[in-house]
Amino acid sequence: LGLGVMGYPMAGHLARAGHQVTVYNRTASKSIAWCDEYTRATGLNDAINMALTPRQAVHDAELVFCCVGNDDDLRSVVLGDSGAFAGMAAGSVLIDHTTASATVARELHALALSGGLNFLDAPVSGGQVGAQNGALTVMCGGDQAAFERAQPVALAFAKAFTYLGASGAGQLAKMVN
Repeated sequence: LGLGVMGYPMAGHLARAGHQVTVYNRTASKSIAWCDEYTRATGLNDAINMALTPRQAVHDAELVFCCVGNDDDLRSVVLGDSGAFAGMAAGSVLIDHTTASATVARELHALALSGGLNFLDAPVSGGQVGAQNGALTVMCGGDQAAFERAQPVALAFAKAFTYLGASGAGQLAKMVN
């Protein structure tokens, strides 16, 4: 969810690693361009898709990666009838790479748990070049079992994916960084 300067290459690394990827971006033309580029790059026509809402994008996903601009953007793609939480299956994990507040991380973590979902705040460090090179450092807060499920997949775009503690810990570490 989110194909900005960070999310676009991060999703590309997931596709190149052979994962089934469905993308969503508020500007649909970015999703179309991403699908065209990575279908050609990987040859995995059946594994690359786009959706018109976050809810559609997360259908049947065990792991959902999100990278948007700020707290309000994050709430807009996660909450509501068209949001990711509305379409996620019980037990699935939303890994949020947005540099957001620890407050919104804790808020979404609590909402996820109340709906039988998992939420990790996992902001990234390394900038656009790190995203393009698959060399990001990711600081994670949330449930350790959810972290352990996400880590092997996230290493497609990260050189380090580190668990730091309870919900909000990833965002607090990013603030210090």
